[in-house]
Amino acid sequence: MNEQQKKGIKNTLLDATATNLGVAGVVAGLTDQHNTLFLDHSGKRDITKDDEIQNDAVFSILSCSKAITTTIALQQYEQGLLDLDAPAQEYVPELGEIRVLAGFDRHDQPILNKPKTQMTTRMLLLHTAGFGYEFLDQPYAKLIASQGYSSALTAAKAALNVPLLFEPGTQWSYGINIDWAGVVTEAVGKKDLSQLMQEQIFQPLGMNDTSFILTDSMHQRLATMHHRTETGELFANPDFILPQDPEVFMGGHGLYSTIEDYLKFIRLWLNRGNVNGQQLLKASTVELAFKNGLSANLSVGALNTVNPALTTNINLFPEVKKGWSLGFMTNEQPLATGRPAHSLSWAGLANLYYWIDLHNNIGGFWATQTLPFFDAAAVSNYINFEMAVYKALNS
Repeated sequence: MNEQQKKGIKNTLLDATATNLGVAGVVAGLTDQHNTLFLDHSGKRDITKDDEIQNDAVFSILSCSKAITTTIALQQYEQGLLDLDAPAQEYVPELGEIRVLAGFDRHDQPILNKPKTQMTTRMLLLHTAGFGYEFLDQPYAKLIASQGYSSALTAAKAALNVPLLFEPGTQWSYGINIDWAGVVTEAVGKKDLSQLMQEQIFQPLGMNDTSFILTDSMHQRLATMHHRTETGELFANPDFILPQDPEVFMGGHGLYSTIEDYLKFIRLWLNRGNVNGQQLLKASTVELAFKNGLSANLSVGALNTVNPALTTNINLFPEVKKGWSLGFMTNEQPLATGRPAHSLSWAGLANLYYWIDLHNNIGGFWATQTLPFFDAAAVSNYINFEMAVYKALNS
């Protein structure tokens, strides 16, 4: 990639931070199978301060954590330690106590029924087990408000003990499924999720700035969380830090990382599981994870908010059918940005977005710390970044 091509991509970052109606700061990167092709930044680490955001800024990557947790599960699967289609309660008995929420009685007490089907780890990884999120599903919001249930953001074990929204395997619902999958991997691996990730992913890949717990160095480079007001402007919230003494390592959203580190993780997939001659995942396992795992009658659709402070209504690339693989969203048709069909992608709540293009063997990551999710300014600037990448590749 030449300097002129890089300049075109850089300009999208400058545009993203040009006014307070954009984002405070952004770091974005692009990689092929071997090297980082582009890594740059624009804006401030904290909109109230003078220090510019840098390439090594640390982000709460939130749901970008999910693919890493899934990778641990896939490693255990190929080692014969984890049967994806066995009842998950065989590994974590508490999952056998989870009930299906049938509604609420006239006293607003939940009506709970025993599920007819036992959930599997595959269902957890595909988000078909039946769990949701309190900011997307009104029944969960009601349970938190009236029954004292805990938010997933508390990292409390009680936050996982919520009922299912439907019978396992019958629908697709984005939720705390991967947090539970992380608990399954802990039971299988007989270590906590943080240790499993360090030993099996972070150390082999050299991801030295990725962790549930912020080191002093990471904390000094931490990008401040920002919130969009009703007038469209941003305000900084330096107090937004995920629990640093978590009761549960939340595999669905708990990690902090840098763009450079996450590009190393993307390269793992671009190289079909091989890193410096070391096969962290078998090529056959990687191929399995590349494929849409949802049945023909299910797809990833629009998600409606019940907490506008955390997320707006979500509809990623509504013009194409989307599926979910063992780890990622899949686009079943090409995107207008230039991304080919059957690529992998997902995002984090604070408007972080990544994709893995298996046809061109590239992957990108665009990151801010901006709430709510699917913020119009953030999304449009991310799409501009991705379009600039493909324009550069095709020029």
